[in-house]
Amino acid sequence: MTDLIEPSAEATPAAPVNPDLRWYVVHAYSGMEKAVERNIRESIARAGMDSKFGRILVPTEEVVEMKNGQRRTAERKFFPGYVFVEMVMDDESWHLVKHTNKVTGFVGGAKNRPAPISEAEVQKIVSQMQDGVDKPRHKVEFMVGELVRVKDGPFTDFNGSVEEVNYEKNKVRVSVTIFGRATPVELEFGQVEKT
Repeated sequence: MTDLIEPSAEATPAAPVNPDLRWYVVHAYSGMEKAVERNIRESIARAGMDSKFGRILVPTEEVVEMKNGQRRTAERKFFPGYVFVEMVMDDESWHLVKHTNKVTGFVGGAKNRPAPISEAEVQKIVSQMQDGVDKPRHKVEFMVGELVRVKDGPFTDFNGSVEEVNYEKNKVRVSVTIFGRATPVELEFGQVEKT
């Protein structure tokens, strides 16, 4: 009986080839996670250690931001400064990752024997990534009751409290005090900032 494997999305890790593979968290220079992922892959290829490594994951999600009135989708990292590596932990593989450019070390466990994280934790992160692709969140999220400052429009420099948030229209209703009276004003996300 043959199992058919459907092609999966890039964010969904495939089943591991080697049953001894475990997930480890690698600490990297902040902002260099993608470079670390590339460097590790290159080191693995150079060393011919493909059998000791599985997937390498930099958990990200899509976020929507408004810039100059334009709606843009950007990428935000869930865990800045961390890369998840699926590998067989032995002296050779540990040394390869630890001495990869822009890697500062492993997270957890003893100094020379890091502790793996569970497959369930990794699956939770992967599902968060998939949720971010399916329905991108807004880069700036406002909460009802939060204090904001108006930075654009006729109410510039007024402070107010968020009464309602509409992510579909990228608008927020803010209660500002004008002549001693609270007045609701509908503004775009780009017109307000958190105080």
